[in-house]
Amino acid sequence: MPFAAAAAPQEIKPPSALLLLLEARAPWELAALWFASPWLRKLPRGDGHPVLVFPGLAANDASTIPLRQILTTLGYSAHPWANGFNRGPRAGVVEACADLARKLHADSGRKVSLVGWSLGGLYAREVAKLCGDAARCVVTLGTPFAGPPKANNAWRIYELLSGQKIDATQVPRAQLEVAPPVPTTSIYSRSDGIVAWRCSLNEAAPHTENIEVVASHVGLGVNPLALLALADRLAQDPAHWRRFDRPAALRWLMKHGPARPA
Repeated sequence: MPFAAAAAPQEIKPPSALLLLLEARAPWELAALWFASPWLRKLPRGDGHPVLVFPGLAANDASTIPLRQILTTLGYSAHPWANGFNRGPRAGVVEACADLARKLHADSGRKVSLVGWSLGGLYAREVAKLCGDAARCVVTLGTPFAGPPKANNAWRIYELLSGQKIDATQVPRAQLEVAPPVPTTSIYSRSDGIVAWRCSLNEAAPHTENIEVVASHVGLGVNPLALLALADRLAQDPAHWRRFDRPAALRWLMKHGPARPA
């Protein structure tokens, strides 16, 4: 799909108070996940390769259980990041995650897909840069890897949990903006109440893309439309990777959705 025009960093502001209040819809997105379960079971099947899932800020692996269960149901080998609560980049954590990805690659003989929700997407992107041939693709959900570091409504929580200033992190901002050298997808929402959506846009490159869905930030990891896009991306063969085809996905949805009552 076409890339949105990038705004100058100084023009990007945190989401409005109204959008922040709309984050309260996340429980409804979780409920929608349950109602959509018959349809989700028909999503493109996985080939068994490992998928390493990273949680968002202040969250742990419990927050990604629904997502990992869906991936397992679809036929992937889904794995938690196993580093406790995500309190922001800390010494050795990215390297430990890269070691885990390499181990999953060695044990399975298959390349590893890296999926990150919110701040977890920064880990997914950086781990892919460290893993070389062990990484298959990267998919992020509402991850702020571009734009000014304070263009979100969570930077104060980040500073409190990490003990460091948001604009003085271990990884330079310019490095975070560079996409990994593997197929890289950013799933984002313009109605995100936590992260300014423009901060989740990959720069145009042959192996990058941005997919817009309607979702809250907190609900992105359980939003049925986001999961449709995620499943489609994970099923792609990296050797023949193409950008997400929204019309084709919608046609698939109409064809394979739950049967209507007679």
